[in-house]
Amino acid sequence: MLYRKISKGIEAHLASPSDKILVLEGARQIGKSFIIREIGKILFKNFVEVNFAEDDEGPQHFKNIHSTEAFYFTLSMVAGNQLGHFEDTLIFLDEIQTYPQYLTMLKFFRQERRYRFIASGSLLGIALRSTTSIPVGSIIRKEMYQLDFEEFLMANNFNSEAIAGLREKFKNKESLSEEQHQHLLGLFRRYLLVGGMPDAVNVYLETHNIVKVREIQDSIKTLYGDDASKYEQDSQKHLLIRRIYDMIPSQMENKKKRIVAKDIRDKAGDRFVQYQEEFEYLISSGIALDVHAVSNPRFPLSESVHKNLLKLYLNDVGMLTAQLYRNNLRPVLEDERSVNLGAVYESAVAQQLKANGHRLFYYDNRKKGEVDFLIDDYSNTSILPIEVKSGKDYSIHSALNNLLSTPDYHVESAIVLSNDREVRQESQVTYMPVYYALFLDAQGESGTVEF
Repeated sequence: MLYRKISKGIEAHLASPSDKILVLEGARQIGKSFIIREIGKILFKNFVEVNFAEDDEGPQHFKNIHSTEAFYFTLSMVAGNQLGHFEDTLIFLDEIQTYPQYLTMLKFFRQERRYRFIASGSLLGIALRSTTSIPVGSIIRKEMYQLDFEEFLMANNFNSEAIAGLREKFKNKESLSEEQHQHLLGLFRRYLLVGGMPDAVNVYLETHNIVKVREIQDSIKTLYGDDASKYEQDSQKHLLIRRIYDMIPSQMENKKKRIVAKDIRDKAGDRFVQYQEEFEYLISSGIALDVHAVSNPRFPLSESVHKNLLKLYLNDVGMLTAQLYRNNLRPVLEDERSVNLGAVYESAVAQQLKANGHRLFYYDNRKKGEVDFLIDDYSNTSILPIEVKSGKDYSIHSALNNLLSTPDYHVESAIVLSNDREVRQESQVTYMPVYYALFLDAQGESGTVEF
């Protein structure tokens, strides 16, 4: 079974005296149901799973229920011999966004203490927006992502001691040996191809066959398109959602890397505001990562956002390389000079930063240039710029220099991530290998950004 860091938090919550209901959010096919199922069966004598998406496509036993008593009665009809008491029975409501009324009912499930509950779903941001009564105070919302690079390393025979050793090297700004560096870099490049979707990782570990990995990734891409059609009744809107989603890989190859409104329908005069619902769907469903532009960065970054400039990354770097390179491994594994891997490296770093709890921003100033990522630096009540480089010219970064040299921004330090083994400090910039991105935590032990 794949190691997932989030399992500790889920287990701790279910084993605690808290009766709040944990709602696990995230994109489809990232392993939410699997991890809840595994933990629930271990911790509880009775485990009952109700998948609302399957119910909606089948018997629809639970579709038109709007009271807890009606739910309990129906549940007893389909799983009565598996029901016990609050202390020993966990009810898992999967794909809860399919029947949004259950989001309101969670409050009453908690109050009645008949059974313990846990829920999961995607598109919960959209579902909660249309929910008549949000159960504030009764639920704990927790975001889950596909395997990040640390979890991928664990799947490839790293243990917790090895990860802890790497973290110490990172904190002390120490370089790995050449042999260690090449091993880590080789695994990072494989992660660029495989990504973090659990099914894709399992197929890779079992077969090491890129064709089979790509088949899994293609099926997930198809599923995401089908979901857009299912959850957005306006046919024109779901066609635009698909169009924007399909545009992301090609846009990543452009210099600015952001979606331009007039390109969506190839119609001059279109504006970003016309597509807010489509962008919200892609972001709320977890299938795209949003990175907002900031032209005059100040801490906290959320107060400086330019709302009409947005970069989207696919939620999984393996899904990106599947669309860019198909079954050709050479551009990634052999670092072909004719291929610019900048967008791929950026996607992997965006995925890691998001999994580490960061809100993502980038610097976009017409006069001073563009910096890949900005994150909040809580220790200095400042910001931390991050540049991601895939080539040999990683020490050339004029936009980053411009940002650092602007006194009004009060930026004290920056990071450049690249393929280079050596960790070194030059003025305000720390250069380090790209795999160290996995330790750029949003909240370190001291509650600060660590680097």
